[in-house]
Amino acid sequence: MIQAVDISDVQNSVSSYPCYGGNGIRGYVRVYNQNGTHVLIGRQGALCGNVKRVNGKFYATEHAVVVTAGDKVDINWLFHLLEYMNLNQYASKSAQPGLAVNNIEKLTIPLPPLPIQREIVRILDNFTELTAELTAELTAELTARKKQYEYYRDELLTFGDDVPMVALGDVCSIGAGGTPARGNADYWENGTIKWLGSTVCKNQKFVDEVTEYITEKGLKNSSAKLLKSGTTLIAMVGATIGKVAFLDFEATTNQNVAALYPKDESDLDVAYLFYICQNLFPVFEALTSGGKLAIANLSFIRGLRIPLPLLYKQKYIASILDRFDTLTNDIVSGLPAEIAARQKQYEYYRDKLLAF
Repeated sequence: MIQAVDISDVQNSVSSYPCYGGNGIRGYVRVYNQNGTHVLIGRQGALCGNVKRVNGKFYATEHAVVVTAGDKVDINWLFHLLEYMNLNQYASKSAQPGLAVNNIEKLTIPLPPLPIQREIVRILDNFTELTAELTAELTAELTARKKQYEYYRDELLTFGDDVPMVALGDVCSIGAGGTPARGNADYWENGTIKWLGSTVCKNQKFVDEVTEYITEKGLKNSSAKLLKSGTTLIAMVGATIGKVAFLDFEATTNQNVAALYPKDESDLDVAYLFYICQNLFPVFEALTSGGKLAIANLSFIRGLRIPLPLLYKQKYIASILDRFDTLTNDIVSGLPAEIAARQKQYEYYRDKLLAF
């Protein structure tokens, strides 16, 4: 049975039942209009046709189609089957895509005997459970490694009174980038020069994305500057303020990013500079207290003070932190890759099992 339900004004401060819209839980309400195991199909918006399996007492809104299994259908098997069918392809092609209930009711589906349906559910649910367990294990490992890294970083970058403190502006060349005029296509189209925004600053060592590309004309006719490999970047505004990144390639940035490079590499190591700037993040974080929009400028950054041990000590510290950074990033990159592999494995067997 397929049912589209309407929602009343049922939300209040003492709600306890999940309220499902077209794309998942919208909140919690004080009453329920469904009970048991059902399949929900989103019927409005760009993601209409998405399928969810819900168990227990809940409230479904007008944006959710509630599917209840008949005597010959296992509801869990139906969930996997409808997910496999990609219901979004049956949505109306309009500014606000929609999936009509009567169109869903007209769909034909294969109906193997219940024992076969339940065996398919057992196999596919096992894949889902294994993926969830793997994700939890890898996430826990990643959290532990990050804490270990932060502990050693703080230990290694804490110095006594015998190590001098210097202003960043005294030992670094510090500048910001720029944005070529958006209205001039010659500055952007077919550009080959990497151009980075502040979102690339993630407090991880290497930049793993390129925001956009600009042309030679765009570089020459703007305040953007070509930065060399080994430059430390600090975001100066927005959600990423104070977060850092390390360039291992040449690139330009926009005006919201500060670029730091040692004035004298025999005095300041580029990798040490990155790590010590990473340790300055709490100073920037304090600017955002009270929820206000925080903006740091170059003068603020130039005035920040850092410890400056002897060069051999800087290189030693950076080499240890590089190892921790590599280990942590290997886990970070391995986590989505491993999960994606499990998801592909699930989809492979799902397609084989449900292609009648």
